[in-house]
Amino acid sequence: MSTAEGARLTALVQDKQESDDDDAGAPAAAAFSNQSGGVVDVLNDLLEKAQTQLDTARTKEETDVQNFEMLSQSLKDEVKFANKEMDEAKKSKSESQETKATAEGDLTVTQKDLDEDLETLGGLHHDCMTKANDFEAETKSRAEELKALATAKKIIKEEVSGAAASFLQDGLSISTEADLVNFEAVRFVRDLAKKQHSTALSQLASRMVSTIRFASGNKADIFGKIKGLITDMVEKLEADAEKDATQKAWCDKELAETNHKKDTKTAEIAKLSAKIDSDSSKSKQLKSQVAELQAQLGELTRSQAEMDKVRAEEKALYEANSAEMEQGLSGIKLALKVLNEYYAKGDAAHSGGGSSTGIIGLLEVCESDFSKELAEMNESEQTSQSTYDKETKENEIAKTLKDQDVKYKTKNAASLDKNVAELTSDRAGTEEELSAATQYLKQLEAQCIAKAETYGERKARREAEIAGLKQAQEVLENEMAFIQKGTRTLRGAHKHMA
Repeated sequence: MSTAEGARLTALVQDKQESDDDDAGAPAAAAFSNQSGGVVDVLNDLLEKAQTQLDTARTKEETDVQNFEMLSQSLKDEVKFANKEMDEAKKSKSESQETKATAEGDLTVTQKDLDEDLETLGGLHHDCMTKANDFEAETKSRAEELKALATAKKIIKEEVSGAAASFLQDGLSISTEADLVNFEAVRFVRDLAKKQHSTALSQLASRMVSTIRFASGNKADIFGKIKGLITDMVEKLEADAEKDATQKAWCDKELAETNHKKDTKTAEIAKLSAKIDSDSSKSKQLKSQVAELQAQLGELTRSQAEMDKVRAEEKALYEANSAEMEQGLSGIKLALKVLNEYYAKGDAAHSGGGSSTGIIGLLEVCESDFSKELAEMNESEQTSQSTYDKETKENEIAKTLKDQDVKYKTKNAASLDKNVAELTSDRAGTEEELSAATQYLKQLEAQCIAKAETYGERKARREAEIAGLKQAQEVLENEMAFIQKGTRTLRGAHKHMA
């Protein structure tokens, strides 16, 4: 019982005693016993009703607690499954982002290869058109040359017989520059050397001139030596052509392999760079998320500590106040019991039924107020404790989830950093291989491509030189046969004239 209530009850008892003193000697009230008995019955009825209400409230509280626990368990299960689905969705999202980054890297490399292929195709088309135009012009020039040679050959066949007969009959030798120029084989080789811009053929023509001018012996020996010079030159050109073809095959093989290696390493570097950028971005994002989660965990810990402090203070205050309230309520109930027992005796000496009724009524009001206040305190405590337990449980779940998320993301970030380091090392090695391949390719291009005359041009020139020299051999053979035939004819005519 509080001090104020105690003082109030003491004053009421003192007023009752004073009233009893004033009414001493008065006749006893006939209705005192019945009135006291009625008050006690009413008090007992009120006590029973209060007890019934208390039992009903306890039953309802137990039912509410069971419903709360069932709802709490259901919500926990929903949270558990929702977290599981969220983790699976995050994992699927991470895999999709990785696949997307890889595909974008492959697309970049493929687009770059396509652009290079289109550029190469354009260059090849331009080269093919240039070569086709050159071939057409060369074919036209060769046709005109063959036409001119055929006309010259026809003229020579028609006009050379008399001159050759006169030349052989008079016994003239080939000794002057005019005779050398008019000699068809030498002229043919010189024209071929001039057309092909060949120093070797020019030197061959000079050696042929020297052989004709300074050689001793009959005409067959001279023609044989000249034919030998031409044959040696043909063999030399064929050997050079074979060597050049072997070099060309080696160059083509090495250039193809080196270009393929260069393209492969370039694509590999681009792919590694794309993967490094993707993993670095993911790692940075994960680290940022980890930092945010750690900040949230720190705030959650501070909030929980504040809640623990407030809950401890509220509980201590409740325990002190409820103990004091229960003690007061017990005192009032004990006082009511004493008074009820006293007035139940029906003592005729006390006729102040109204005073007894007022005291008991006052005590009943005090008991009701105390009970109500105690119930409100208990209800408030239960509500506070329930709210605290709920928020604490939610904080524990949130803390567990965030701790697991921090652990998972930290592990993934470390794995990504390790992967980035490995990929960076691989890219450095690949870049070294690409640098070596590029350097070797430059050497090959300097050796195989970067020349004033391409292999195709050299091949065409050698084929033209060889064909021309073989044609010069045919000219020599024809000249040899013609001279031998002319010599026999002239000798017969000279004998007939003698």
